[in-house]
Amino acid sequence: MERVAAQHELPELLRLYDEVDRPAPDGRPWVLGNMVGGLDGCAAMSGRVGALSTPVDAALFRGLRSVADVVLVGAETVRRERYGPVRLAEPLRAARVGAGRAAAPPIAVVSRSLDIDWSIPLFAEAEPDARPLLVTCSASPEDRRLEAGKRADLLIAGEESVDVGAALGQLRVRGHRVLLCEGGPTLLGELAGRGLLDELCLTLSPLMGGDPLPLAVTPAGGAVSRFAVRHAVTAEDGTVFLRYERTP
Repeated sequence: MERVAAQHELPELLRLYDEVDRPAPDGRPWVLGNMVGGLDGCAAMSGRVGALSTPVDAALFRGLRSVADVVLVGAETVRRERYGPVRLAEPLRAARVGAGRAAAPPIAVVSRSLDIDWSIPLFAEAEPDARPLLVTCSASPEDRRLEAGKRADLLIAGEESVDVGAALGQLRVRGHRVLLCEGGPTLLGELAGRGLLDELCLTLSPLMGGDPLPLAVTPAGGAVSRFAVRHAVTAEDGTVFLRYERTP
């Protein structure tokens, strides 16, 4: 399906994503990835994603957060983009609360080293009742785990490295049914390589010449997953919004 999305048609575009049925698989959340890339597959320009994004894509980025119960992000992405807490528009917050959900999803940061800049808004501006999560492993430095536990809720998943499958299981136990992964490419590639990526929302920006950083970095020996396109929307500026779901 091809549509033309102008700024005034944004609510209709967001509805295409909001009305998707996302059933949680046994033992883990439904995993939805959201990425933006250039025509050459680059995932950043000068180290940042923002140059690839358009106003409609930025609105979609915020809208997709409203469908999630938790947002999963790699530590490098959090550092580069200086993440802050999820802040949804009041109508979206009210709708979530009315449905018995948290007003906004927490952000879970994946980090083996726990080398975290505590001054970024995600931690410095976190509300007491909406602390971020830190997903790490048993091999992370003990002194950093103690410090991290003062600023976030800790999840230990894996021994020498973070086991994303085990992390998803713990997040499901916490009641999270839909998980939104916002990258980076290594984290997205690991999810895909383990057959854990159920849906991918991909924005193609009509640009080339970005950083030599692909949209996903699948680990050696990772599984190959096949996806089916569910919708394709073309904006007036040439940006293409694609939504895929993994096929059996």
